[in-house]
Amino acid sequence: MIRFFFRFLAVLSLAAAVILAVVDATRSIAASELVLTPLGTSWFAVSPGTLNLAQALVQRYVFPGLWDPLIVSILNLPGFAVFLVLALLFYAIGRRPARRLGRVGA
Repeated sequence: MIRFFFRFLAVLSLAAAVILAVVDATRSIAASELVLTPLGTSWFAVSPGTLNLAQALVQRYVFPGLWDPLIVSILNLPGFAVFLVLALLFYAIGRRPARRLGRVGA
């Protein structure tokens, strides 16, 4: 059940990565130059209230110094790259362990 949950999260993250990559590719073709949209810009365009809520929650309840150096640097990365890394991480966590050959009944 847990493996299924992580594989499901991997599929959702991969879908978000593909959507963001297609948006960046479309903007790059329209502008005739490479356009990589940061995750923070995409998040703010979709739902600015949740971005502000996430910032307030992290600064108030988790650790105030965590937002500025770490999370802001992640939000400045291209959105498709962040979700692609998350998809790979969730897939690695949710994959089945390799079967050992040569040991029978152990």
